[in-house]
Parts: sequence; structure tokens; C-alpha cells
Amino acid sequence: MNETHGRPKRHSALAIAVIAGAQLMIVLDMTIVNVALPTIRTALHFSPTGLAWIVNAYTLVFGGLLLLGGRSGDIFGRRRMFVAGITIFAIASLFGGLATTSSWLLAARAIQGVGAAIASPTALALISSNFSELHERARAFAIYSGVSAGGAAIGLLAGGALTQYLSWRWVFFVNAPIAVVLAFLSFSVLNESARIKGSIDYVGAALGTGGLATLVFGLIHASTTAWTDSATLGFLGVGVTLLAAFVVTELRVSAPLINFEILRDRDRGGAVAMILFVTAGMFGVFFFLTQFMQEVMRYSPTKAGLAFLPMTLGIMASAQVASRLVHKVGPKPFLMLGSLMIAGAMYWLSFLTPQSGYLNTLFPLLSLAIGAGMSFVSIFPLATHNVPGHQAGMASALVNVGQQVGGTIGLSVLVTEAVSSGIRDFGILRPSLHQHLLTLIQATTIATVHGWDMAFRLAAVFGLSAFVIATLAIRPFRFDPGDEPVAGGEFA
Repeated sequence: MNETHGRPKRHSALAIAVIAGAQLMIVLDMTIVNVALPTIRTALHFSPTGLAWIVNAYTLVFGGLLLLGGRSGDIFGRRRMFVAGITIFAIASLFGGLATTSSWLLAARAIQGVGAAIASPTALALISSNFSELHERARAFAIYSGVSAGGAAIGLLAGGALTQYLSWRWVFFVNAPIAVVLAFLSFSVLNESARIKGSIDYVGAALGTGGLATLVFGLIHASTTAWTDSATLGFLGVGVTLLAAFVVTELRVSAPLINFEILRDRDRGGAVAMILFVTAGMFGVFFFLTQFMQEVMRYSPTKAGLAFLPMTLGIMASAQVASRLVHKVGPKPFLMLGSLMIAGAMYWLSFLTPQSGYLNTLFPLLSLAIGAGMSFVSIFPLATHNVPGHQAGMASALVNVGQQVGGTIGLSVLVTEAVSSGIRDFGILRPSLHQHLLTLIQATTIATVHGWDMAFRLAAVFGLSAFVIATLAIRPFRFDPGDEPVAGGEFA
């Protein structure tokens, strides 16, 4: 039974709009920055490896604190924490838009991640708190899921237009007025949830997020030094130690952020493992291709955003078809075929050259879209299949955490591979070339594209790893007729 605190509200349409609007703002911010990356790099003098932190600083904190954010809503009140989350997000966005140095912007992105980690899980939970009638709740979940799926496309288009016609700073400024309106409306259209008694595992949250941050820093540090460098090994060692301490802590505390018992189920554990590998490869697509389109193909930011539209539409169309069939044939065939198409698309992209045109990116992106649509629409219901009611929220949240963590670590590894491969390629090319500016620029472009190609080949290995998991770990079965996919999850 869902309980609310205080007088019931009767603004269901506005309530859905507020919840969906917050989720759109959070999802949109995961891609709106990608198109602006080349401009931001020039404006704030980011290095190629530093540029990855613009994405990772947000997704790492978001994923690392997501379970903590959901728990805080249960204990302190979901509406209260929802408003707190979007307020933090708005302030951080203003702070980021005013950035004059790279470290300033990265700090703002991390604070945005804190706000998102509080607002996103409480937004989803508020649907249950505010819609007791089955039809209204189903409608709210459908709108929430649609916003999650479409947010990536809106972010790319908005990011391109804002960067080209205003400034890269507006990809951050735009969040502030939206958040102010949402926070103001929340008090009048959303019910507060009843609080539950319990404790919050702050130590676990600190260990988990700190471990991930240190691990990612070590991975990126390796790109400019070496895997055997003492500092790299030190960061990696500390990261692994902190994550091991996190696991031990979660197994001992009375109210853990993660109950590892629910991962003992073969299918559920396989679903979480798959989302790690799928997103580990896919985060690199937006990161590398937005730069390729603008720096090599010479697309404007707006045109680069539009270039990804077929991919996003393909994901949505593929997900619609798969969602109608997954209950009839089960998730395993879609997971196997989807991950295989993702791996194939990544390998296809690894043949890009400085002379490649849009068609060289379009067909791999369409293959990626079909594979992603089939995979995501199957992973989320699989992760919550046959989960006891009191653990359904955690099971769904674990997949969302896996999505952010997998993408963060994956992008770090791919950037390291791209930079180190590019440096090796540039070192081979440079001695045989005349030392004039144009030739050096050509050599740098060739080396950079070669580095991206090697990163895409590694991403293909991630896709193949997901295929192996789908083949060996996931059992062939069909969902029960009453099972329904759990709302949540987005691709970015």
C-alpha cells in the first residue's frame, strides 16, 4: 500500500509533468554536453583525457550515489528530497555555466551528479506515492519511460543548437529556469510520502563512490603514462581496495545500499553484468563520434546533433517492436541478437578514416540502434523478474547503477586506448613527414582517428562479452503473462 503524508493533491496531469520534466532534465544532461565537447575543450583548454572527465564526473557521482539518493527519499520524504535534488542540480548548472577553468567545470559536473542521484530515484518513487489508481499509474510510468528513452535525442539536438547559436555555457544555464519551475510546482501538485524509520549507509556510499573515482582516475592516468607506471598502479590499487571494502561493508551493515543476495539469481546477475558491458561500449559512441563529426567531418554543432537522430529513432522503434515480442519469446533471443549487433556496429565504426563521410557512420549507428533497443527493453524486466516485492526497487536501481558505472569505467578505458594508440601512431608517422604545419596537422588527425578506431575495436570486445553472458548465463524462458517491464533506465 502506498501512503502519502498530508492532504491529497488533485493535479494528476501537472504531477506527471513535474516528475517527467525532472527526469528529462537529468537524462538530457547526459548527452547535451557531448556535442559541446569540442568547443569546451578549446575554451577551457582541456586535454584529450581531461575531456572525458566532463562526462565521467557527472555519471560517476550519479551512479555512485544513486542508491543513497533513493534511500534518502524513503527516510526523509520523497518530495522533500526530490526538491532538494533538483535545487542542487540547478545551482550546479549555473556554477558550471560560469566556469572559467577546467577544474571549475569538473567540480560543477560532480555536484550536478549529486543532484541527479537524489532527484532521479525519488522522481520514479513519487509515481507510486502520487498515483494510486492503476490506469493513472500506468500512464505515468509510460510517460516517464518515454522521456527516459527520448531524452538522449533531445539532449543532442538542444546541445548542438545552444552551442552553435548561443554559447556552450547555455547547455548548463538552460537547466536553472526549468529546475526553479519544477521545484515551485512540486509543493502544490505532489504529495509527500510517508517516511520510514531506518538508517542511511553513508560509509558504504563514500567507499563505493570513492573507489570508483580512484579506479577511473587510474584508468585515465594510464593513457598518458603506462599501465606499469607507479602512480597508475597506485590509483588502481587504492580503487580496488576501496571497492573491496565497500562490498565487505554492504555484507555486514543492517541496511545496506546493495543487497547482494538478489544478484545470486543467475538471470538477474546476468542482466546486471550485461548492462555493464553494453553501456561500457556505447558511452564511447557519443563521446568519439561527436568529436569526429565536428573536427574531421567539419559539421556544425547543430548538424552533429541532427546526425544522431536516426540512431535515437532507431532505438525507440526497435524497443517498441521488442517490447511487444519479449513476453512471447522471452528475453534471451533479444539479448543475444542485440549484443551481437552492438558488437558488430562497434567493429564497423573502427574502419573510419579522415576521408569518411556520413554514410560511413549512419549504417553502423542504425545497427547499434536496433541492438540497443532490443537489449535495453529486455534487460530491465529480466532484472526484476520474480523479485520479492520489497526488493523490486533495489533490483531496478541496481541496473540503473550498472548503467552509469559501466558507462563511466568503459569510457575511461576507451579514452585510454584511444589516446595511447594515437600517441603510438603519431610517433610512427612524424619522423617520415616534412616538418611543416600542415603536414603535422594531417599527421595528428590521422593519429587521432586511428586512436578512435582502436577504441571502437575494444568497444566491440565489450559487446562480444555481453553476448557471451547472454548465451551462457541467461536461461531460456518466457515471462509470466502478468509480468510487466519496470519503468526506468535510459540510454545516454
